[in-house]
Amino acid sequence: MIYQSTRGKEQVDDLHAVLQGIASDGGLFVDPAPESQPFDWQACLQCEPLDMAKMLLGHLLPGFRDMDALVERAYNGKFDTPELTPLVPVGGAYALELFHGPTSAFKDVALSVLPQLIRAARKQLGEEGETVILTATSGDTGKAALEGFHDVEGTRIIVFYPEGGVSSVQRRQMVTQSGKNVSVCAVKGNFDDCQRGVKQCFAELKNRPGLSLSSANSINIGRLAPQLVYYFIAYASLVKNGRIRTGKRVDFVVPTGNFGDILAGFMAAQLGLPVGKLVCASNENRVLTDFFHTGVYDRKRDFVKTDSPSMDILVSSNLERLLFCALDRDADAVNRCMAALETEGEYRLDESVMQKLREHFAAYACTREETRETIREMYEKNGYLCDPHTAVGFYAGKQYREETESNAPLVVLSTASPYKFSGAVLESLGVTPSVDEFDRMEQLRAISGVPIPKNLASLRQAKELHHDCIEKNDMISYVLREAGKGENE
Repeated sequence: MIYQSTRGKEQVDDLHAVLQGIASDGGLFVDPAPESQPFDWQACLQCEPLDMAKMLLGHLLPGFRDMDALVERAYNGKFDTPELTPLVPVGGAYALELFHGPTSAFKDVALSVLPQLIRAARKQLGEEGETVILTATSGDTGKAALEGFHDVEGTRIIVFYPEGGVSSVQRRQMVTQSGKNVSVCAVKGNFDDCQRGVKQCFAELKNRPGLSLSSANSINIGRLAPQLVYYFIAYASLVKNGRIRTGKRVDFVVPTGNFGDILAGFMAAQLGLPVGKLVCASNENRVLTDFFHTGVYDRKRDFVKTDSPSMDILVSSNLERLLFCALDRDADAVNRCMAALETEGEYRLDESVMQKLREHFAAYACTREETRETIREMYEKNGYLCDPHTAVGFYAGKQYREETESNAPLVVLSTASPYKFSGAVLESLGVTPSVDEFDRMEQLRAISGVPIPKNLASLRQAKELHHDCIEKNDMISYVLREAGKGENE
């Protein structure tokens, strides 16, 4: 399958799209128009979760040989439930629990597969030397990528995270990661600085001899494609349990920062899945909510550190893929938007384009106080313990239902274990959290009775291995230094 850059200057096959991560012109790779590649979505719904993944990935990435074996290696024995992402009734809605993988966050679904795809692409294309995986993280991607890529032959992974911009557990997960091909580095800045720095590395180092770069962020289509799977899992579960008949639309609420998770829902809809509204749920960094309301994407605003740090983002990379679709695949128009965002800090879409987008998307934002109130309410009224990101989703879902009176089933994507944010959850429940992050987990377990995920409980004994911290302008030199280690080992 040929993938095209959103900025129009490059077309590559699916193997190269995954291996490159980002297009040479700075754009993101998108698949052909879905009507040119029909997909039997109803047959997919009849499959078990792993077979759904095989069918979906085989359709989106047909150049990979033996996709079935890649999926089996990616998932077998790594998730604590055969459903991968179970659907749980909560009040009058559903929580799609995406945190049952090895790092207790939704990124595991995709980042268990991506290392298998990159290794397979390297083999099929006869690549020599190392592929250096550059990753910016607002919290969860970093550990999930490290878990997937550590000690994978032919790769070196470098993860950048904002100093002070992730939860204490998220930081601990990353800095204790072992592996001979692993580098973890704090950046004095926010996630947007990390993300911008990674893109600059791709732009400035793309032609450097002997250096092959790729990405584990959702700018990589190989990271994005597996995220479609859990939309199909959720819909199939509703059909299987008699909640809906095949063909009835289902609304999905997605806590959103970089726009990849919700874009996967849009892609699922393009393949035929009966998706109703995709509700974009933002925290106080409400740049996406404002965009859907006004048609202006404006990053010129104060950056707010919140209880949901994985959503503390002002530049949502994956929105570029949606723009490409909304602008009738006009790469020149996308280029103008991206240039305006870079030079002026904003771009504006015509109301006719926004009306087209609002047919598929709604958007709401949630304050810190509303987030904490929702955590408490979900626990006291429904006995459901959720993390701050999921709480933002439930709040947005409630607002959406009250405003629209939609009677479609409502599925909220639950993106992380509450134990990754135990301090904020405890405070929301009216409990003073312990100073020690692991004692906080025990406090939360004692109150709720919900078991602590083994991968998080074991962090107490883990040794911190990574201590690097750099200025945001030093990322390129850091990449060159760490990438050079592979040549000296």
